[in-house]
Amino acid sequence: MASSVNSGPTAAAAAAPVVSMRMPTTQRAPEDLNVLFWNDAQRSDRFREMEGWFPGYEVPAAANVRKFAEGAPFDRPLRARIADFIANTNSAGVIVIEDGKLRNQTFGLGFDASQRWTSFSVAKSFTSTLLGAAIKDGYITSLQDSVARYIPEMKGTAYENVTVEQLATMTSGIAWNEDYTDPGSDVAQMGAIMASPGEDAIVNQLKTLPREAPAGQKFVYKTGETNLLGVLVERASGKSLAEYAKSRIVDPAGFEAPMFWMVEPSGRNIGGCCLSLRLADYARMGQFVLDGGNGVVPEGWFAAASAPQVKFGNTGFGYGYQWWTYPGGNFGAQGIFGQAITIVPERKLVVAAVGNWSTATSKENRAKWQELVEAIAAAD
Repeated sequence: MASSVNSGPTAAAAAAPVVSMRMPTTQRAPEDLNVLFWNDAQRSDRFREMEGWFPGYEVPAAANVRKFAEGAPFDRPLRARIADFIANTNSAGVIVIEDGKLRNQTFGLGFDASQRWTSFSVAKSFTSTLLGAAIKDGYITSLQDSVARYIPEMKGTAYENVTVEQLATMTSGIAWNEDYTDPGSDVAQMGAIMASPGEDAIVNQLKTLPREAPAGQKFVYKTGETNLLGVLVERASGKSLAEYAKSRIVDPAGFEAPMFWMVEPSGRNIGGCCLSLRLADYARMGQFVLDGGNGVVPEGWFAAASAPQVKFGNTGFGYGYQWWTYPGGNFGAQGIFGQAITIVPERKLVVAAVGNWSTATSKENRAKWQELVEAIAAAD
């Protein structure tokens, strides 16, 4: 069973589809589809084959693949430290690109360079990049536009006076529960919200939520709002996120293998989650961002997106436009269960990881990741 999103009207009708819908070949019971409550063995098996469990768009690889030249290998102690991180955190892989050269790629959990692994919230930074592209392409006029300008169902709700920028920085002031361990939390309930034909489930869910703070004044991490941002970009551009990503990320970044991006029941891509890539293509995304986006986004977009639009006290940590910001001008994308792309501009360094941590979130493992990146950045 397959459907497609075409590249354009009439003249392009005979062309190959830009992306194709991929459906699981096996019918899955609803209780088997709650990713947050899979056990360790299920996660390790399924994170590398999400297309076998969920529908989504398959996005072809770039025609012109970005090749990474071989860089100088790290010394033995640092290689051992990377291997220890993988073993001690139940990670599946770590890759290091410095100045455009591959310096290390190490795998665990039986994962290898030919397989894909799910992103979880690393996808948020892809959606942010497509937001920038939509502004560059003229589909979105301004970050100061009301969300309701692009999603009219939000008129008369708490989101009516929320700006696109506030959505991007998760400072809408709308109440939300992101507790991954609570089956009744807002984030766990996203898949249970229904929508009639022509509706979006995430819109139905979010438009009922109450306000807890003035817009722009309180940061609360909300996967639902990135999903809403994805709806906004899709409606503004007239393209699925997957189709738009083909021309605005996959091709210019030079991805070597196809990307899979899950859809929710209404058929829209999930803006806040769930694309799957090879480890090297996560690194290519980081390199694409480090290089400034090759004209895909407005001038200075990544400087703003990776700046601490929200500061977490005096810690040096913060949040930009769907990017986490770290001390020293570093920034990155993060996903539950150990997914990450971390960028160290001063060293022209991209470090990416995929994994199956024992819990969705872990301050201890995240600290180990930051320490590993610092050690890599300090290496010769």
